[in-house]
Amino acid sequence: MTTPLLSIILPAYNEERRIADALDKVSAFMRSQPYEVEVVVVENGSSDRTLEIAQSYQASLPELRVFQEIGRGKGLAVRRGMLEARGTYRIFCDVDFSMPVEEINRFIPPALESVDVAIASREAPGAHRYGEPELRHFIGRGFNTLVRLLALPGLQDSQCGFKCFRDEVAERVFALQTTRGWTFDVEVLFIARKMGYSIQEVPIPWYFNPESKIRVWNDSVHMFMDLLTIRWNSLRGRYRDGAPLRSR
Repeated sequence: MTTPLLSIILPAYNEERRIADALDKVSAFMRSQPYEVEVVVVENGSSDRTLEIAQSYQASLPELRVFQEIGRGKGLAVRRGMLEARGTYRIFCDVDFSMPVEEINRFIPPALESVDVAIASREAPGAHRYGEPELRHFIGRGFNTLVRLLALPGLQDSQCGFKCFRDEVAERVFALQTTRGWTFDVEVLFIARKMGYSIQEVPIPWYFNPESKIRVWNDSVHMFMDLLTIRWNSLRGRYRDGAPLRSR
């Protein structure tokens, strides 16, 4: 079995209305690339037909693998997908593809060389946001300020749902992930930095989707508590897996 250059991981919770469109977009993208791609869908805790619809695509899309996690939480689904993936580069994407799927090539060679982790950024120079309500943007920037103060100084956008990891980095980092909810992004980037890996922000065009599952006020409180937990885990040595490897 050959190793695909790229794995695209799609966490999917109650996505029966959007998973087919996402897989159609990914399939079209794959067919236009000169390299091998695999797709990994991880359904977790859905009460609708997400799993059934995703599995129905396997006959026409042999590069697709579908997994089921009983527990809920985007972080749990992404962790499973990253550790099940086989690609040299592994990118997880939101099913709504608020970042156009064609942008994926900007996260891997030859567009981006010698980077351990590449993350989509709505704040880096050259990025564009489309259709986002001002209040949502304001709250998001407030949370990111806390992220920079408590965990990830210097990173402008830790929460955009498109992040790419080299295989070795993914396997080391996600093995230590503990957060199941929305703040898992911060935790895995925090771990990656602690291990000495490089993180590159990639400016993207991003389109607001009003069907987002984030509950701004309630989730913001939980995410703040998660930031404190990440710092506490670090102080307790929770994120050690042996001697750090040098970034390449």
